[in-house]
Amino acid sequence: MSKTLMRFTGVGGQGVLLAGEIFAAAKIKTGGHGLKTATYTSQVRGGPTVVDIQLDEKEIYYPYADDGEISFMLSVAQVSYNSFKDGVRKGGTIVVDPNLVHPTDEDRKKWKIHEIPIITIAKEEVGNVITQSVVALAIANTMMDAIDKDALIATMLSKVPAKVHEVNKVAYALGEKYALEAMA
Repeated sequence: MSKTLMRFTGVGGQGVLLAGEIFAAAKIKTGGHGLKTATYTSQVRGGPTVVDIQLDEKEIYYPYADDGEISFMLSVAQVSYNSFKDGVRKGGTIVVDPNLVHPTDEDRKKWKIHEIPIITIAKEEVGNVITQSVVALAIANTMMDAIDKDALIATMLSKVPAKVHEVNKVAYALGEKYALEAMA
């Protein structure tokens, strides 16, 4: 596998950091190199947040993704989408929550945009809005085929309390299902 560059964006408090941490940790556990680099604005809660995730078989020497290199972005906030979308290479994939992010017609010409209601899935289908980061994790991994699914799920479960393991497994399965439907 070659280098994988992904970006998750949202606003402070939406859980995008956890998804990045899980990806990086899973890659390291499976014998590769993984790095998550988070950038916050001065408004800690409610301000734009971006997490760049690098996964590679080789050592990673620079922690930031250069604009135009990222092949996948997931966004659950318009302000962050607007701020960070230009880092995605032309023809790359962007997943947005259509209740919160509204790409322009120009954006749709430049990138493959999938609309998946991530927060609604977590809130209404899983029954726990906090699982949105796991829904996002599953969508990203399914679309990018970044890491062995079982290794990623095992890493995710190691990062959350045991009492929410089952609900997070449901969240992962739903994220995977919606990603497969979007790609079909």
